[in-house]
Amino acid sequence: MRNLFKGVRGLILGLLIVLAVAAVAGRYFRGPKSYSGPIVLEWQLGGIPEESSEDPLQALSGRGSALTLRDYLDTLQVAGDDPNVSGLLVTLGAAPVGVSTMQDLREAITKFRAKKKFVYGYSESYGGLGNYYLASSFDRLYLLPSGEVSITGIFADQQFIRGTLDKLGVQPHFEGRFEYKNARDYYMEKKFTPAHREATDKLVGSLFEQIVKGVAAGRGLTPERVKELIDQAPHFAAESVTHKLIDELAYRDQVYEQAKKKAGAGAKLLFLSKYHASAKKLNDSGTRVALIYGVGAITSGRSASDPLMGESTMGSDTVAAAFRQAMDDRDVKAIVFRVDSPGGSAIASDVIGREVQRARQKGKPVIISMGAVAASGGYWVSMDADRIVAQPGTITGSIGVVAGKFIMAGLFEKLGLSFDAVKYGQNSSMYDAGQDFSPTELERFRSSLDRIYENFTSRVAAGRKLPKEKVLQIAKGRVWSGEDAFGLGLVDELGGFNAALNAAKRAIKLKESDEIELKEFPKRKTGIAALVARFGSGESGDNSDDAEVTTTETDRYRATLQQLRPLFTALRATGLLPGPQGELLAPSLSLRY
Repeated sequence: MRNLFKGVRGLILGLLIVLAVAAVAGRYFRGPKSYSGPIVLEWQLGGIPEESSEDPLQALSGRGSALTLRDYLDTLQVAGDDPNVSGLLVTLGAAPVGVSTMQDLREAITKFRAKKKFVYGYSESYGGLGNYYLASSFDRLYLLPSGEVSITGIFADQQFIRGTLDKLGVQPHFEGRFEYKNARDYYMEKKFTPAHREATDKLVGSLFEQIVKGVAAGRGLTPERVKELIDQAPHFAAESVTHKLIDELAYRDQVYEQAKKKAGAGAKLLFLSKYHASAKKLNDSGTRVALIYGVGAITSGRSASDPLMGESTMGSDTVAAAFRQAMDDRDVKAIVFRVDSPGGSAIASDVIGREVQRARQKGKPVIISMGAVAASGGYWVSMDADRIVAQPGTITGSIGVVAGKFIMAGLFEKLGLSFDAVKYGQNSSMYDAGQDFSPTELERFRSSLDRIYENFTSRVAAGRKLPKEKVLQIAKGRVWSGEDAFGLGLVDELGGFNAALNAAKRAIKLKESDEIELKEFPKRKTGIAALVARFGSGESGDNSDDAEVTTTETDRYRATLQQLRPLFTALRATGLLPGPQGELLAPSLSLRY
């Protein structure tokens, strides 16, 4: 039977390789495309990943993989310098990305417009304050005559499963350092604790003020007026124009015609992704700078991705190996480490943090570019860098620790399960699910939390050159917006991906105008190599196409699955479902805006 399985597996792999060869041949041997102007680039805004997909089967899907944030930023920069490109038409749906990503895009749009290019935005309905925040940086906004502008504000909620665990007969025992380390609350509480509410209110309030300020500047309104309009939302079509939220009501075909007219006679529409595939590539020559991605929950072992759920894990083995490769490359003069992680295993974080230290000791400056979230373990891997760059809307901090276990005795009794055991070693049953901690076990458990917290805060103080007393005041597991973290000294500079590149140039005595070669580590597998890795050894690679990817349906599907994520998290945590190993992570605060 095993030989039969291997034979079938080999047959499938062979067929996939044949199909991949055809796909790759079609892609790489059809020759480069050239586009002449005037051109209006069309962008159907959907989800924007940090890294390109590692799923090789997308090569066979005909849809390709979505462009990354870096792809969009580079493409907008190239298009801004292209005399054939006259403008950009963006179609927006529901808010697809986080505040910090929108801030990166707003900066790119502003630079694009500064080169005498226009940007038009169109939506059947502006489905939230988030995507309107991005749209407010455009020249002109259009709305379907039957649509509305639903800028109702930010609604932030946190799920708690203590009641569910009680019904299952599962008793959680989790402790944190200290009162703001809110991951424990997901399991231990049924609503916000005072500290949890305080931190959440401060964080969401900071994000709200950033968005209000941006909308006001983009639409020529006062912040007070924007807040009034938010409180009165949703706004229907005609009143959206009256309130200067929208410039004109129009159907899609009418917006197309207006964009072509603005661009000039003979103007054509071209998908942004197709333009990207043939456009000049940035940062491909000059002094070499390494780019390393650290995306997702931090775990020991290899990094992994789940295309279905749109999730990744930051494996310490993978990231540490990438740092070693960059250190061994004599041509690499600096390292940009892009971190987008809510945290994870303290052990795995320490492994990665050590490589950051080693890179600096070898004379290669490390610049952290924080994405949407770089908190807890995400801050641990960042704290020893030469410089930390974050957007005002980045969620960071959470300098603390949480750990514990689930006591399953009640559930086991309901299920009719019984256990018996023998014990050698006073604390050998420390993490046994059948019973709570004994007094001696609890003492060692709490000592472990204290040790990790002391190490974390001491390292932050040393890495960020802050007094230990100040670190102890602003730590306690509390999350901060990037804007607040900058004021506290946890972040060195406010800005996005390109700001981090400029910081790397300064660190190696280059001018911002100097050319660099941005080389990604580890080298990503593509095409046939990715398929062989995926089916031969369990590793994964990536592939892509230059066709326009409309991600709306995929985003909706993933959003539905995300609603079930708390249930999966609880079942994994109790051991009833298999899942990645590492520090226990509660689902993030849900922000709807």
